[in-house]
Amino acid sequence: MNDRPANTTPVPAGFRIALDAGTIRLDTDIWFGGSPARVVRLTASGRTAWTELRDGAIISRRAGMLARRLTDAGLAHPLPPTPDAADVTVIIPVYNRTEALERCLAALGSAYPIVVVDDASCDARAVADVAHRRGATLVRRAVNGGAGAARNTGLAHVNSEFVAFLDSDCMSSAGWITRLVGHLADPLVAAAAPRITAIASDTWAGRYTTIQGSLDLGAQPARVTPGARVSYVPTAALVVRRAALRTVARDGAVFDPTLRVGEDVDLIWRLHGSGWRIRYDPSVAVPHEEPATWHGLLARRFRYGTSAASLAERHGAAMAPIVLHPWPALTVAALLSGHRFVAGAAFGTAVLTMHRTLRRARIPTRGVVRAMASAAVQTWLGVGRYCTQFGTPVLVAGMAWGGRTRRAGAASLLLAPPIAAWWPQRQVLDPARFTLGWLADQMCYGAGVWAGCADRHTSVPVRPIVTWKSVRIESRPRHQLVRGRLATGA
Repeated sequence: MNDRPANTTPVPAGFRIALDAGTIRLDTDIWFGGSPARVVRLTASGRTAWTELRDGAIISRRAGMLARRLTDAGLAHPLPPTPDAADVTVIIPVYNRTEALERCLAALGSAYPIVVVDDASCDARAVADVAHRRGATLVRRAVNGGAGAARNTGLAHVNSEFVAFLDSDCMSSAGWITRLVGHLADPLVAAAAPRITAIASDTWAGRYTTIQGSLDLGAQPARVTPGARVSYVPTAALVVRRAALRTVARDGAVFDPTLRVGEDVDLIWRLHGSGWRIRYDPSVAVPHEEPATWHGLLARRFRYGTSAASLAERHGAAMAPIVLHPWPALTVAALLSGHRFVAGAAFGTAVLTMHRTLRRARIPTRGVVRAMASAAVQTWLGVGRYCTQFGTPVLVAGMAWGGRTRRAGAASLLLAPPIAAWWPQRQVLDPARFTLGWLADQMCYGAGVWAGCADRHTSVPVRPIVTWKSVRIESRPRHQLVRGRLATGA
């Protein structure tokens, strides 16, 4: 039996869709948006299908196929019906977190069977007492292998259709599982993830994590794909189709047992590479305990960074730290170095190039200047994050010993990204403490990446990529719902 998904499968009847917050309707049948950004043009048949989608749930196959195209492109997101019941088993790996496990199981309740995998904790009796008191099945490993290996052990004791992975430092009722299982009514969806929010302590580090939680992927829903706005989801809380896991298992192991960190990213990308869809649904939230001290928080960030090199060995360019598009990158580089004429010329060329491409495709050109300006700003912020993670000493040297233009440019790269991250939730923490925390956070993560690269002898996780294909047009047969696609790197 072939469990791999087929791209010709429509989104099932009963689903609704909601347009992404960034989707813009350029004309009656032309929309712009998605991740990566693209333009789609609806055919006459597609417009009819859109009328059905706009007015309610999917009824026809035609509407289901249009919903598939729009949700795959990131122009829209599925809204699944709530299932009446689901065959789910919860797997919770634990290592020495007895108190956290107690809180996790108490919050979760007994709506679903639970398998607690003790990953060779020092006090096995304490873990066993908590598991038995809360009605969970206990499986003990003789040797500590990390969270991925523990989840593999748990999967060997599960026969349900779906599996919910949950870390012992999460606290949420079973309602998050029920709501996410609805996404798996779509046969092409392998996994659905909630938003992981921080359980914050009233400390500087704790308040920082409410704005910049290490596992918080934001408030906007997404299809999860490498290189997109949401490129992975953690297994701290994740509902998965067990049949999908079988398609990516290697030597009987779903999670790579050699990965102590980053095993969840590896799994998600293997599922994506096999054709499965992964959904991120932030309307469902699972609270997660974050470190209350800077020592604990920064140590965790360093540890996360060490996984980049091992992931690069398995997934190559998907681990590139930043992808640059030529004209926005040249615009930003010229501005930072004080060459305003070159910056203006680069920006003008970007606008004219995009304008000409859109005109050739018979697509409205309004908004091109704004789109190119947004691309330049995002490039500036991205370069700032990259330089902070991997070259803060260079930025500091530029601020200390360069000329006025160089000092201003280095300061903008160092300070603009944290201010942009702080502003939406500025009432939580003052800008000075947030900025200091953000800089330490990024530098520790970058140090972990450098350490991993040195250990694995690779430079992929620190090497930027320049893509010269900023625009491509793919022709589609005329009878399809979407006649063509123009994807932009802006």
